[in-house]
Amino acid sequence: MEDTYEDVHKVTHHTATYEDAHEDAHEDAHEGAHEDAHEGAHEGAHEDAHEGAHEDAHEDAHEDVHDVVVIGGGPGGEVVADRIVRSGLTAVVVEAEAVGGECSYRACVPSKALLRPGAAREAALAVDGARQAVTAALDPAQVLARRDRFTGRGDDAGQAAWLKGAGIPLVRGHGRLTGERRVEVTGTDGTVRVLPARLAVVLATGTEPVLPPVEGLDRIGVWTNRQATTADAVPERLVVIGGGVVACEMATAWSSLGSSVTLLVRDQALLTGWEPCAGEEVVRGLTALGVTIRFGVSATRVARDDTTRAVTVETDDGAALVCDEILVAVGRRPRTADLGLEAVGLPAGDWLPADDTCRVTAHAGDWLYAVGDVNHRAPLTHMAKYQARACAAAISERAAGRPADTGGGQAWSAEADRFAVPQAVFTHPEIASVGLTERAAREAGLAVRAVEYRIDDVAGAALYADDYRGHAKLVVDETRGVVVGCTLTGPMATELIHTATVAIVGEVPLTRLRHAVPAFPTVSEVWLRLLEAYGL
Repeated sequence: MEDTYEDVHKVTHHTATYEDAHEDAHEDAHEGAHEDAHEGAHEGAHEDAHEGAHEDAHEDAHEDVHDVVVIGGGPGGEVVADRIVRSGLTAVVVEAEAVGGECSYRACVPSKALLRPGAAREAALAVDGARQAVTAALDPAQVLARRDRFTGRGDDAGQAAWLKGAGIPLVRGHGRLTGERRVEVTGTDGTVRVLPARLAVVLATGTEPVLPPVEGLDRIGVWTNRQATTADAVPERLVVIGGGVVACEMATAWSSLGSSVTLLVRDQALLTGWEPCAGEEVVRGLTALGVTIRFGVSATRVARDDTTRAVTVETDDGAALVCDEILVAVGRRPRTADLGLEAVGLPAGDWLPADDTCRVTAHAGDWLYAVGDVNHRAPLTHMAKYQARACAAAISERAAGRPADTGGGQAWSAEADRFAVPQAVFTHPEIASVGLTERAAREAGLAVRAVEYRIDDVAGAALYADDYRGHAKLVVDETRGVVVGCTLTGPMATELIHTATVAIVGEVPLTRLRHAVPAFPTVSEVWLRLLEAYGL
C-alpha cells in the first residue's frame, strides 16, 4: 500500500473513520505481520488455494471469484479483509450501508464525541484555579459540529478510499448466501452480482436495536442509538428506556447538553452485569447531573401528539411522563434475518455462535465464519477487530494445509473473548472492567478472593481532581495467584483498565506483579495499594 489510512483521512477530511483498524492493519505491517504472512501463508495458503481452486476460478471467472468474501464492512469486516489481503490471498467486502459500520457513524465514535466536552468541563470544575475559569455551560451547537467532524455525517468516502488503497474491492449492495461459498449481492439499482469464494465467507453484519413490546412504540418515531448519536438538536425533555451502557452514556451526554433526562429502568440497578460498585457510582453521577432515575418501572404505552410532537409515556405504576423524544436502549439482535442462512441449513435471524477461530459451529462445513457482534462472543468494536485478526489468520493457516488448532495463544485463536474482555463506559464517572466479576468467578468454581480500594486515597488521584472519587476492585484466583477480574470507577478509569487486561491475559502472578512499580504521583499507584491490601 502506498497510502496509509491516515493519509487518506487527511485528504478526505474524514476524521473518525478507522483509526484503530488502520493502526492494526498498517503499524509495523511491513516489518512483522506482512513478512510473517507472506513467508508462511503466501508459500502455502496462496499456492494451495489457487492450485486447488484455479480451475473453478477460470470456469467462474465472470462471477468475480475471490479467496474470501466478507459480508459487512464494519470494523470487523474491514480488518479481516485487510489481513486476508496482506497474507497474499484475495478478499472482497460487501456493504449495504456505510463502510465503517455502526461504530464509526452511529455508536462508539459519535457517542464519545458527544460525551467528551461534558467530561472536559467537569474535569476543569474539579480543580481549584481552573474552576474559576469555567464561566458558561457547554455550547451545544459547537459540540454537535465537532461530533459531525468526526463522523462526516455518515459520509464513508474516507473508509471506502482506505479499502481501495489496501487492495480490497468494495461491492455495494445487500449480500446473501445462496449456497456453499456463494454470495449474491443485490445493488441499490436492483442489479444482481454473484461472488463465489474459493476458501471462505465471513459474516460481519453486526446487530440492530430491538424495541420492547410497548404499545405505540413502533409508530411514533423513537430514538435508538442511531438517532441519539446523530440528532441535530438538543431535546428539552428526554425519556430513556433502559439501564445499560447506551442508556447511561446517552443520559450523560444529553443531560450535559441541557436536556432534562428521565431514565426508566426495569431492574433495581444500573449495569446489572457489572460489579455492583459500578452501577452505584453511575447512579450517583447521573443524579448529580440532574438525571431522574426511576427503578422498577416499565413503559406500557407511548403516543406522540400530531400537533405539538410531544410524547406521552405511560408507565406500569400509573404515571404519565411528557417528553420531546424517547430513547429506547434495551438490547440488540443479530442482523441475520435476510442473510440467506437458510440456504446453508441455518435458521434465519439467529446469532451465529463461533469457535475461537470464528468458524460458525452450527454449520458442518469448514468455510463459514462470523466475526464481531453477530457471533455474540464479545459484542464490542475492539473485540470484533481482535476476532477479525484471529479469523484471517485461521483462514490463511487452513488454506496452507495446516489445522489451525487453538488453545495455546496462537494468532488464529480469539481466546481472550472468554476471559479478558475490556469494557470502557464514558459516563460521569467513567467506569471500566475486564475479566470476571467476583460473582462470575465464584460461579465458575474458582477459589476467589476480592480486594477493594478507594482510588480517592491515592496521592495522584487527589492531585488530579480536588473531588476525585473512585473505586477499584480486583478479583484474584487464589489457586493460581493471578488476577482474573478488575473493575474501576472514577476519572481516567477507561485509561487505567489496560494494565489489568495485560495482567489477566499474561497470567502474571501477583508475586511478580508486585515488581511492576507505578510512578509517583500517578493514579496508577492504585495498583500498589491493591497489592498491599492483598498482603504483598
